[in-house]
Amino acid sequence: MVDRKANIGVVGLAVMGSNLARNLASREGNTVAVFNRSPGRTDELVEEHPEAEFVAATTYEEFAASLSTPRTAIIMVQAGKGTDAVIDELVKVFEPGDIIVDGGNAFFKDTIRREKAVRETGINFVGAGISGGEEGALKGPSIMPGGSAEAYETLGPILASIAAIAEGEPCVTHVGTDGAGHFVKMIHNGIEYADMQLIAEAYDLIRRGTGKSPAEIADIFAEWNKGELESYLIEITAEVLRQVDAETGTPLVDVILDQAGAKGTGAWTVQTALDLGIPVSGIAEAVFARSLSSKPAQRAAASDLPGPTEAWTVDDSDGTSTDTFIEDVRLALYASKMIAYAQGFDEIVAGAEEYGWDIHKGDIAKIWRGGCIIRAQFLNRITEAYAENSDLPTLLVAPYFRDAITGAEPSWRRVVSTAATAGIPSPAFSSSLSYYDGLRADRLPASLIQGQRDFFGAHTYKRIDKEGTFHTLWSGDRTEISS
Repeated sequence: MVDRKANIGVVGLAVMGSNLARNLASREGNTVAVFNRSPGRTDELVEEHPEAEFVAATTYEEFAASLSTPRTAIIMVQAGKGTDAVIDELVKVFEPGDIIVDGGNAFFKDTIRREKAVRETGINFVGAGISGGEEGALKGPSIMPGGSAEAYETLGPILASIAAIAEGEPCVTHVGTDGAGHFVKMIHNGIEYADMQLIAEAYDLIRRGTGKSPAEIADIFAEWNKGELESYLIEITAEVLRQVDAETGTPLVDVILDQAGAKGTGAWTVQTALDLGIPVSGIAEAVFARSLSSKPAQRAAASDLPGPTEAWTVDDSDGTSTDTFIEDVRLALYASKMIAYAQGFDEIVAGAEEYGWDIHKGDIAKIWRGGCIIRAQFLNRITEAYAENSDLPTLLVAPYFRDAITGAEPSWRRVVSTAATAGIPSPAFSSSLSYYDGLRADRLPASLIQGQRDFFGAHTYKRIDKEGTFHTLWSGDRTEISS
């Protein structure tokens, strides 16, 4: 063991952990201790990157001894039992006041449980959401740490040293206590699901409707990336669509099997929203769309079910030009994207209230401007909206978003109706529009649902014309009584 002290350590040296360790080591003032369950991986990292001057350890005891106090270690192992095992080992060799950081994709309720257990030892536990993938870990991610204010005093400057920079500011903030950081990272991933599904639907509509090639559609996305849709996901979409398969000479997107994978964070977002009573229909439909894509047997069995008899294309004869349709799709994408973010921030508000977190919504939008997968110019508008009114009931009523939706609404409706008529699935577009219409409706058919619930289960209802709770005697003379 090298006889020098590190101010930060990393446990778990797979690709994400190795890249994060290299990022930390490249920043002035940081000396990084590294440990991996398999010592060979530690040796490999140290040999490949002598410039990092890592302090390598072969046991947890050596790792703890190599860290200056308060000892600070970031765990980068697979979420679940592996994380619990590492925490148990670190608790044995750490002391009160030291800091254990889980930088994996943990479920926030697990983080709440772990923080409570570790706190009883006097050691600080921090759940930190880290977004940006392998490249972000190496070059600068967006970081969402929870945990105590005491822990953040030590940890904050270290994380700020490696975070992405957006408009001169590091993309990291103390989100809140215990599981707040992993909760916000979960919402980030849910929004990411929606964003990706919406982009896929836009691509599908343009390709089917105009007959343009993937390379031509790549040019359209590249042009969109110069305007209000500017974002990492739009940028990489153009790159993916331009890629040609070396083996077949056809567009790579046509060779890739159309079954989308998932790692669970989108489902967590939807499940948690259901628990909190928050409608996140756009995110939910994105999750369900991936699930549907991964049911090949059902899709094959249903392939001959009836639908439109002719393939649909944009028809210039009815006054709808190709350029007009593409612009409609762009605006529908932008409007639906606003819905996804509005729903995501609604869930953040509800989660903060449920779990007692003081989450500053504008700060969350700021740290998502760089490093993370959903980084976008659009996030500045969210920061501005919450700066003007931190108590917005929904992002959609902020002036910028109201005006943007107003401008996009006609195109949005045309795209959804066209997709339905043509038999082209657009679950995220259409559910986002339905959510918008439900939100702005003067009256919803929920009144009928309440009547039905009262009929079969005596669940009662309220009236619009007087205070109180009521029940109709459906099995009797059908008079109404106060309940």
